[in-house]
Amino acid sequence: MAIRVYIDQGHNPQNPNAGAEGSGYREQDLVYRIGVELFNLLQNDSNYTARLSRTTPNTTIGTSNASSLRLRVEDANSWGANLFLSLHTNASSNPSATGSEALVYSETTPAYSIGENILRELTRITGLRNRGVKLRPGLYVLRRTAMPAVLVELGFITNQSDADLMANNPALFARGIYEGLNDYYGF
Repeated sequence: MAIRVYIDQGHNPQNPNAGAEGSGYREQDLVYRIGVELFNLLQNDSNYTARLSRTTPNTTIGTSNASSLRLRVEDANSWGANLFLSLHTNASSNPSATGSEALVYSETTPAYSIGENILRELTRITGLRNRGVKLRPGLYVLRRTAMPAVLVELGFITNQSDADLMANNPALFARGIYEGLNDYYGF
């Protein structure tokens, strides 16, 4: 049976719940494109079936930050996803901060190992630094999902090099996540 992967492209095109901006880019635009690339990779592999939270660049989910997060989680839960992947870009006041990291609810969930696999492949394919898996049990999308959930901070939107790579090569990031999933699931 195919593994059901819910791809949540973080944030909305505008408020409520708009994302970070930096280096001439908007987070919601970068993660939308990377999410679509990942969706296409998964849909073309019979081991997976995928669903996007934002089916168009202009899709707005919810009328507040709270409802935006709740509706994403409810959609994944009702669809019966096996994995919830939330795609984001990191931001820092330090423009030299770089790399990818994964946020999970707990070390004892499968999400921790999935995050490690994703980061290993993202680093291999994009060349960005592996910042490791971090615990964030307070994040709504990690604590309210009925399945393992990984929030992937793909790179720093406030680092020009990271941001340009995400903007100009979204397929690299999608491929890194896809290969990480294949490693974890044994495909």
